[in-house]
Amino acid sequence: MDVRQLLYFTTIVEEGSISAAAKKLHLSQPPLSYQLKLLEEELGIQLVQRGPRSITLTEAGRTLYKRAQNILALTELTKKELLGMASGFRGTLHIGTVSSSGASLLDWRIPEFHRRFGQISFAVHEGNTFELLEMLESGMIELAVVRTPFHNEHVDCFYLHEEPMIAAGARNLFPADMRGRTIEKLTLDFLDGAPLILYRRFESLLLDAFQQSGIAPQIFCVADDARTAMMWAEAGLGIAVVPQSAYRIMPHHNIIFREIAEERLKTRIAAICKKGSYLSASAKSFLQVFQESEPASQNS
Repeated sequence: MDVRQLLYFTTIVEEGSISAAAKKLHLSQPPLSYQLKLLEEELGIQLVQRGPRSITLTEAGRTLYKRAQNILALTELTKKELLGMASGFRGTLHIGTVSSSGASLLDWRIPEFHRRFGQISFAVHEGNTFELLEMLESGMIELAVVRTPFHNEHVDCFYLHEEPMIAAGARNLFPADMRGRTIEKLTLDFLDGAPLILYRRFESLLLDAFQQSGIAPQIFCVADDARTAMMWAEAGLGIAVVPQSAYRIMPHHNIIFREIAEERLKTRIAAICKKGSYLSASAKSFLQVFQESEPASQNS
């Protein structure tokens, strides 16, 4: 089994048939069918069920497909790393991001990085913190931008400033005297009985905080993405509890936010890389920009 065979196999899976894969690979169908047969014979197990117009993966085929994707991604990343060593600040930087990191990255860090290193492009993989940790471990990405809390002793971490969680919702869900003129802090007691929209990443953390405060929360919705939580709040369906920077991910017209004054709910954005791994010149430069203070021009 070699990289070429894995490329053939994943293309067959993704195209849905040997004929379509052969067309994409600029091969004739018989040699591609033969390579698939050789792979199955070498492994001693059937990988696909062949139909008249399409193929269906067996359980073994699904397992190999997942592994092959990682192997091919790592192979491509290795090639680009080596090319980067030869050509300097060029190529593609493979990074992973969580949805709530968008505002922290796009406010000025990514534009500033692009201004300095315009020859570098990005391949962005989105997922939750734990999915990104797996991608980092497998070599699919060089860096991940995630949120605390997380525990992994196999990564190096580069942190941004600490930020609070906020309650964001329609004005009529907040006390009558809070009309958006000033940003006031709320206690967890304010959320007692309110319809809450939680970002799943922080569900356990929030429920623990509620329990310790003797609050039985009214959970209306739990969302996998901070953006979804904010959109539901924007629609007037409840109060979203998300990190403060998540409020800046998208424009808002119908909601305001208040900081939750609770030390247990503080969170930070962190850029992480696999401990002891080789970092390309572009990745090192990204980490440098990531940790810089905001340019004065951005504050004016």
